[in-house]
Parts: sequence; structure tokens; C-alpha cells
Amino acid sequence: MTLQLDKVSFSYGRNARRVLSHFSYSVPDGFTLLLGPNGAGKSTMLKLACGLNQPTSGAVRLGSHTSRDRRFLSQVAWMPQTITAMAGLTAREQVAYTGWLKGMNRGDAWDAAVTALDRVKMKEHADVRTKKLSGGQLRRVGVASALVHGAHILLLDEPTAGMDPTQRRVFRDLILSLATSDVRVLMSTHDIADLAEEADQVTVVNDGRVTFTGSTEEFLNLAPVETRPERRAETAYAEASAHP
Repeated sequence: MTLQLDKVSFSYGRNARRVLSHFSYSVPDGFTLLLGPNGAGKSTMLKLACGLNQPTSGAVRLGSHTSRDRRFLSQVAWMPQTITAMAGLTAREQVAYTGWLKGMNRGDAWDAAVTALDRVKMKEHADVRTKKLSGGQLRRVGVASALVHGAHILLLDEPTAGMDPTQRRVFRDLILSLATSDVRVLMSTHDIADLAEEADQVTVVNDGRVTFTGSTEEFLNLAPVETRPERRAETAYAEASAHP
């Protein structure tokens, strides 16, 4: 099933400026990078796409289900930029607690937490208290929490912010391993150079509009042929942002 934002509009408050207006988008298969400057509407788009916020008009759909339906919420997961270590809980307990909040019974959530931690290569840290984990490890616990209830669409809001190059590379490889025919990943990021060539698709949002969406090859080809390889992704992004 395809996750679609169909002519959605949204504003933060009755008299506030609309962040998105008649905005439409379908999440592609595989791993998609979501790019755009601060204030472009990326985070709002992701919060609408996961059902955390509801549009003032239009609809967010997964097949025949809208973002208000339980079936929708069981299939779509969102991970915020900041992951909080819950006081006194181990990694397994924190992931299992998230599963329970999403409607799983306690036994199923406890078992699923181990599977989810294994998927993000954190099984060996399952019994470590989250307060003792590094920032990169805590982000992986966040991904496990997002996936614990069996979601097939994963929305990540700036998950590599604040990571050093090595941490970003490890996290990138993790996301690539998750983005399969069974799981679609849409990830907003500023790490264009690190990730652009690894993604299946690239979407650029600017001023509440999609200014580009297409394959990674199509995205990189926006850069002039004489562009140096190390500057190609950033140049393509500048070109894509300027498109109508």
C-alpha cells in the first residue's frame, strides 16, 4: 500500500500562516531522502504523514485507511530527531514500552523488542540502561521503537543531526539495510553529501512545495556536467531547490 498526502493543508493555530497548502505527495518504495531548508515544511509533512498531526483539509491515506484509523497507525512509524532515554529503563524495556503504547499486549511487546533491537544491531545492549548508551546507540533504540509493532513505513526526522562522520556512516548503513521491499524509509536530513548517492529516491521541499522528486540518478544529473564529484550532490540540491 502507498502512503499518500492528498491535497493536505496545515497551520499551527487558527490565525497562523499555512505551513502546507494543498500539498500532495506519495512515499516511494525503498529509501528516500527528504531535503529542504529549515522552515520548508519537512517536519510538518512527516508529522502529518504518520498521523501525529491531522490536516485542516485534505487527507493522508494508506490504501483505503486514513491517518485516523488504527490500521494506518499500525503500519506507519515516526522517529523524532530527539530520542529521550527513559529513566531507569533498559533498551529492551524502552522498546517494549513503546510497543505496549502502540496497542501490543505486554508479552508480545517484550518478545518483539528483542527482534527490533536485533534488526538495528543493538541486541547485545538489550539489558543496558538507556541512560548509559551513546547518542548513536540511543538513535538506534529509537528506530527499534518505531519498528517494534511491525510498521512497514518508517519516517525519520533528521536522525543523523549531531552525529560525527563515523556515526553517520554507521547509521546510514543501518537505514540502507532496513529499506527493503518490506519497509519504505523516508528520511529528512541535512547530510546531503553523505547520503545522496545511497538513496533510491530524492525529494526536495521548499516553502511548503515539492520542487523535485525523482530517482537519485535524476537528482544528481541536475548538477552541471563540469561539477566536481565531491560537489555534485550539493550542487544538484541547489538546482532542485530553485525549481518551480
